[in-house]
Amino acid sequence: MNKFILGVICLLFSYKSLSAQDLLIGKYDRLDLPVLKLKNLRAKIDSGAKTSSLHCSYIKQIDENSVEFDVLDETHKKYKEIIYTMPIKRIASVRSSNGIVEKRFVISTKVVIFDKSFDTEFTLRDREKMNYPILLGREFLKQGFLVDVREDHLSYSQKISK
Repeated sequence: MNKFILGVICLLFSYKSLSAQDLLIGKYDRLDLPVLKLKNLRAKIDSGAKTSSLHCSYIKQIDENSVEFDVLDETHKKYKEIIYTMPIKRIASVRSSNGIVEKRFVISTKVVIFDKSFDTEFTLRDREKMNYPILLGREFLKQGFLVDVREDHLSYSQKISK
């Protein structure tokens, strides 16, 4: 019995409480990518994914340190016929939802959500068959977000109500 009580006390003191700076985010939202000049892109919040992912229909390494890519595809209403060139931050091995491990280029850019800017790493991936062009993973969420899957579009609702 004493070990049980001690265990509960240890658990209570080790639990990280919600801080005043933590932002509540739902299972879906919209965000801006200002470096890429894109606004109100649909995103799925996925605490099961480590790194965030960005839908690109064209991805090509142009030299040892750079990758060029587009964002979205022609069928998407926010598609712009722009080829971006950015430094490769790293190459990640990612296990996809079907269990296959693949290598993906990782870039770093800014995400604006809840009127705040966050530096974020994205893997570049063709997500055409996915419902959301952006997936926000744990590394992004560690910057001060608490996920409530009962909610959605909390940032976007706040943005359009201004």
